Amino acid sequence: MTILLIEDDLRISQLVQRALELEGYRVLCAYDGVSGKKFAIRNSPDLIILDIMLPLYDGLSLCKELKSLNINIPILMLTALGSTDDKLDGFDAGADDYMVKPFEIRELIARVRVLTLRYKGVKEHSSIINYSNLEINIKTKEVKRDNNLIKLTPKEFKLLEFLLTNRERVVSKVEIAQNVWNTHYDTGTNYIDVYINYLRKKIDLDYSPKLIHTRAGMGFIFTKDYENTD
Repeated sequence: MTILLIEDDLRISQLVQRALELEGYRVLCAYDGVSGKKFAIRNSPDLIILDIMLPLYDGLSLCKELKSLNINIPILMLTALGSTDDKLDGFDAGADDYMVKPFEIRELIARVRVLTLRYKGVKEHSSIINYSNLEINIKTKEVKRDNNLIKLTPKEFKLLEFLLTNRERVVSKVEIAQNVWNTHYDTGTNYIDVYINYLRKKIDLDYSPKLIHTRAGMGFIFTKDYENTD
């Protein structure tokens, strides 16, 4: 599991990173709100540990924005602001848990475990995924855009599901081949481009915003806010 740690205090960041890595987690570190937002969108971590008082972009605003994007990632706020009002502000912003500095590292790890298990259960049992004006039902294999039912082949649906669950980050053709076709990508074929075009005609051509975008030399990104992904 990957955890994104957004903390501008280098000493605390290194302490938490070491402790989590000893528990088997992969830890990405950001030291201000702007880079933290980019890491969150592009890397789709399993959990975010977020300070409130950050350079460039504060943690409360960042938490609100990430939750407004329907990014289904649990957020644990780790901050020196410990009053009742501070905690209420954090939960109102969308935080799933709130810890006050100074803290016990064992308690932090315990809360991380609880949050990741809780969200893992939600992901496993949730059958409907919504993004912008698109909705897919994992169980019934139905796809709707602006409430219009769109008919997809099984392979088109599997490709759409993979792009949607990896939204807001670039996915390569190698990843698509492995996860959708269960094979290694052959650079001499263009079947992935063909199926991407099939999907575009069905879910993007007559709708706005466009969701499937090409990153030349890198792959594809599924996002409603393409201009702001660079």
